[in-house]
Amino acid sequence: MNMNPKNSNTQSSSTGARNRWRGLVAAGFAAVLCGVVSAFVSCGGGSSDATPPASPPASPYEALVGRWVRPDGGYVLAINRVQPDGTVEAGYFNPNPIRVARARASSDGGKLELFVELRDAGYPGCTYKLTYDQAAKKLTGVYFQAAQQESYNIFFAREE
Repeated sequence: MNMNPKNSNTQSSSTGARNRWRGLVAAGFAAVLCGVVSAFVSCGGGSSDATPPASPPASPYEALVGRWVRPDGGYVLAINRVQPDGTVEAGYFNPNPIRVARARASSDGGKLELFVELRDAGYPGCTYKLTYDQAAKKLTGVYFQAAQQESYNIFFAREE
């Protein structure tokens, strides 16, 4: 036990300063927290009677996303994603990957259309012009074989 009054006061004032500092930090934290909570509630985030935000409308191109197989040769067209502007992220396999130079989706009068251009060895600008057949759940259309300058009527079925 320390009997020196001088040391006792020093410790006491040091402890008091530390406690005041902790109090100020706690008060500041509480004020910030109250401000955040107030902003959240005033924006409708904490109100139980607030209308939930509307979910974004489903993309008209959602039906195109997936793996599609051409039964006459096992070719696979993988539609990974379609952006709202119609830009398509796609892959093509025969069975190895073939470079997709560009792919684009469009909607014409409620009809979904897909254009895919291939540019790789043996595929010098070959294209697919496809339409989604909702009833049959198929992509139907024309494949243009650029090297032979010939077109073929084809279809892709969704891979399950």
